[in-house]
Amino acid sequence: MGLLSWIVLGLIAGVLASLLVGGGGGIIRDIVLGIVGALVGGFIASAMGIGDVTGINIESIVIATIGAIIVIFVIRAFSGRRAAL
Repeated sequence: MGLLSWIVLGLIAGVLASLLVGGGGGIIRDIVLGIVGALVGGFIASAMGIGDVTGINIESIVIATIGAIIVIFVIRAFSGRRAAL
């Protein structure tokens, strides 16, 4: 995937994760959240043998969004604040 694909996938996944569990804080934060989520989700999904982040498609968006949700929960657990991102 190219840089633009990572940015677009990150934006989509970050916005979806922010809408699903709350949080967010702007377009840049959502893009970064989505990219980190894609990395985390892709690692977990490939380790479990259920998929991988391969481009801008439904499977990759779902995996990246789940990864972004995990990242949000981990950040909240360590920060002690509900809305911290």
